[in-house]
Amino acid sequence: MTSDTTSTEAAIIGAGPIGLEVACELRRAGIPYLHFDKGQIASTIAWFPQGMTFFSSNDRIAIAGLPIQTLHQAKCSKEEYLAYLRSVALAFDLKVRTYEEVTAIDAQPGGGFVLTSRNSAGIQRHSVRRVVLAIGDMAGPRLLGIAGEELAHVSHYFEEPHRYFRQKLLIVGGKNSAAEAALRCYHAGAEVTLSYRGAEFPPNSVKYWLLPELSGRIQRGEIGCYFRTAAAAISPTHVTLARCGGGSLEVEADFVLLLVGYLADSRLFRMVGVKLSGETGAPVFDEQTMETNVPGLYVAGTATAGTQQSYRIFIENCHIHALRIAAALRGAPPPPAPPAITAPES
Repeated sequence: MTSDTTSTEAAIIGAGPIGLEVACELRRAGIPYLHFDKGQIASTIAWFPQGMTFFSSNDRIAIAGLPIQTLHQAKCSKEEYLAYLRSVALAFDLKVRTYEEVTAIDAQPGGGFVLTSRNSAGIQRHSVRRVVLAIGDMAGPRLLGIAGEELAHVSHYFEEPHRYFRQKLLIVGGKNSAAEAALRCYHAGAEVTLSYRGAEFPPNSVKYWLLPELSGRIQRGEIGCYFRTAAAAISPTHVTLARCGGGSLEVEADFVLLLVGYLADSRLFRMVGVKLSGETGAPVFDEQTMETNVPGLYVAGTATAGTQQSYRIFIENCHIHALRIAAALRGAPPPPAPPAITAPES
């Protein structure tokens, strides 16, 4: 079933923290808009591990001027942040069309765009003058392309540690996600082994309060670790690790977590003709307005980075995007640049 075309000034695609912040600024500016997300609001954060604590201080991940209050005045957990974002949506009366995926963006010869979306009622069409893509940079896992990656005991997502109690768990990866999963599963009673292609864990990519404990437990033999190795194949009972210097070894594993990063989805950018640069596929855009090379199409949030190899774009240094886009849509001068965050906490 296809509905008749609706028409409005702008559309926001993506309802993560920065997508919601763009919506708040457009409401403040009196700019009518539609807002879409293929899942629930903050759907990427929703698949973060249960009980995960944000690297960033609460003031750095708060949006639209609404402070975050937590029970113990500590950094937000995933669950607290999701509750906070729901409160933002309620406080600003944000109307997000959740579970409605935008499947196509068609630029029109005279300007503006026609969006095609799909929800439980069928196919919808929407005519808009401007589009904001705030679709994030973690649409799906980075696949290794090895035999056995699809087996039932293998996952690219760490959800919670209980399932690994008294199980042999191999974790592939050496950055923040892998380090946190290793420690949490160890404390839950798992027999944990890590495989990492580097010679040591990168200190800038692991939360500073995790690295000393992880290193100490590896040195004491409480957590196993094979540096300079890469997963080459997975069987129902073992993982073959290739040594970077040559040779291989077999590691017994009841479960395998492949925590080697996530990829951005650039399909909508490509579809409408946005130029993408470098290996990361980052969209080309004007830093003052956030407008891409396609007139009327803007980008916000971590989507500005494409697929990040080394994470440098976070919630905390993307707040200015919402202000710049709102100013551009009003025809106002861009806001002053915020103080540089030289070492993001995220």
